Amino acid sequence: MKHPVVSLILWVVVSMAAGWVGSRFMPGAWYAELAKPSWNPPSWVFAPVWTVLYVLMGVAAWLVWKKVGFAGAPVVLGLFIFQLVLNALWSYLFFGAHRPDLAFFEIIVLWLAILATTIGFWRVSVPAGVLLVPYLCWVAFASALNFQIWRLNV
Repeated sequence: MKHPVVSLILWVVVSMAAGWVGSRFMPGAWYAELAKPSWNPPSWVFAPVWTVLYVLMGVAAWLVWKKVGFAGAPVVLGLFIFQLVLNALWSYLFFGAHRPDLAFFEIIVLWLAILATTIGFWRVSVPAGVLLVPYLCWVAFASALNFQIWRLNV
């Protein structure tokens, strides 16, 4: 693509698409009734945090794509898409299927996929790898939260 701004927007849209798919499964009454740990963030925190993370993810993918294209990084860009699918799947498992147990095991796989993507991005473009670090940290926190909610509601 000749216009870098257009390709940047496309990568951000691809990233945000995972959030859009995940948002089809809202917390609702089921989630409101669950026991949660004292360190559970207020509901209003999640949308702005995820919005920023999806933008950072899109920019990171764009940096990799801009530097080497699909041909230069097919595995790492494939990992990026794979972790986006896992990201959306978690919302379905947790909020849609009401299965915090399955969601916990899935989020561990998601975290590992993000770690692999971060390392791969870092090797192609250090700024791209750095941009994924907040996402990796947030999903680590979300994993602990998921585990606690599962444990408290067994």
